[in-house]
Amino acid sequence: MRELAAQATQENILRAATKIFAKDGYAGGRIEQISKAAKSHDRMIYYYFGSKEELFIAVIEDTYRRFNEAESKLVLNMNDPVEDLKILVCFMWTYYQQHPEFITLLNSENLHRGKHISKSLRAREYSSQAISLLDRVLAQGAELGVFRPDVQARDIYLMSAALAYFYVSNRFTLSAFLGEDLEAQASLAHWQEFITSAVIRQVSITTDRAAAGAS
Repeated sequence: MRELAAQATQENILRAATKIFAKDGYAGGRIEQISKAAKSHDRMIYYYFGSKEELFIAVIEDTYRRFNEAESKLVLNMNDPVEDLKILVCFMWTYYQQHPEFITLLNSENLHRGKHISKSLRAREYSSQAISLLDRVLAQGAELGVFRPDVQARDIYLMSAALAYFYVSNRFTLSAFLGEDLEAQASLAHWQEFITSAVIRQVSITTDRAAAGAS
């Protein structure tokens, strides 16, 4: 019973810290704010997490963990690598939209040049999980002769993340700059199609051959 209560307290602190740090950043997020939001006490945060920095690292780790957990629930065919790749790209795009805290937390950490997450012992573990699934899909596509064999999962992950992340992270300023509502459903649907098409073209062996023939 005591163990369950301890787990609940830690979970409440993590959820509260995620909201506070996502809203105010690492510098602006205060321990007293977090303990109040978690309906706990400052001393419990220090007891379970040690310091504000360690709590922030735990929040980032938990954010990556939840991303991987959601991705692991995807149902892939593994006999249709093109469709599977579309599913993975669309998942990332949709997840960023549904979890804006993911974007703001990473923005905050990048302002600090990644000095907190670099101390994490789990960051590489989480990235390996995310890329390994993509790697299996690309390998299957190469085996079936539809994807180029020289494509690296890391590069496709970065390409997909960049196209999705930048749009979601900067949608408000870009809407003003471009004079159009990038949050409109038609705009979101268009960009999803653009991302998936761009990724498929990048890895497609038929596109690669066509480019070679044109040159």
